[in-house]
Amino acid sequence: MPNSSTVVVTAKPVVLPAPGRGDDLQVSVSAPATGGDLPVIVFSHGFGWSMDGYAPLADHWAAHGFAVVRPTHLDSRRLGVPADDPRTPRIWRLRVDDLTRAIDGLDVLEAAVPGLAGRLDRTRIAVAGHSWGAQTASMLLGARVLDADGVPGEDMSDPRVKAGVLLALTGRGGTDLSPFAAEHFPFMNPSFDDMTTPALIVAGDHDRSPLTTRGPDWFTDPYVLSPKDKSLLTLFGAEHSLGGIPGYEVAETTDESPERVALIQRLTTAYLHGVLDPDDTAWQEARSALENDPRPLGRLESK
Repeated sequence: MPNSSTVVVTAKPVVLPAPGRGDDLQVSVSAPATGGDLPVIVFSHGFGWSMDGYAPLADHWAAHGFAVVRPTHLDSRRLGVPADDPRTPRIWRLRVDDLTRAIDGLDVLEAAVPGLAGRLDRTRIAVAGHSWGAQTASMLLGARVLDADGVPGEDMSDPRVKAGVLLALTGRGGTDLSPFAAEHFPFMNPSFDDMTTPALIVAGDHDRSPLTTRGPDWFTDPYVLSPKDKSLLTLFGAEHSLGGIPGYEVAETTDESPERVALIQRLTTAYLHGVLDPDDTAWQEARSALENDPRPLGRLESK
């Protein structure tokens, strides 16, 4: 596995045609400069961000042997889509389409990055996301949105996706939502019953959200309510930015902790390598290291 001294190449913007979206899809692609059979991570940013966000994760993953694809969703502040735009109520759904389109477009993306052609392993694809991006990524893992009668909506899971990393993913809807969230975000009514794809869920035990009437345990729902082959990393003292994963020294980070970010980098990298390559022992080693840490920054559990 490459390490932090590995040279990383990033190409952006790579544009994928997106008929019916209103704007073509702009994507950033980062990968190690050398090496083949690279597994792919398609990452969905949180509200308002763009393909330039989440460098602490994207840089680390690329330096450790992944090709990282970061689409810019329509809610990005960079695009300036107004609240009264007719697409706004559907942005949550168009976000899912963005991830699928990025996977569909791997040939185009591979050709656009100098030296990347022929180096991607399309049998090892993962999705990841933070906050709204985690909700977006979860749909490709099998999560579904319940309608007003509690009936699961469209199955948007993608069999090409073999694993997921879901960072600060929101929990149950219904009466667990604040009145504001219930009124404005009808898609925040998930069912995790069919989220069968293996995933690592990361939650902060100090993540108090105005979107729910509950406390930080709301963010553990995706683990508790989903089927087996899941792991939960609960980070001690972490708020919604989980120590600063959206970017280096960004203003919205309320709980800046380079140590916490480093732990997320190590554990998510080890998890994805372990799930995508059964012969890789990185995940077992990372779990053991955390369990034996005399001053751990979090705890892991699995089912």
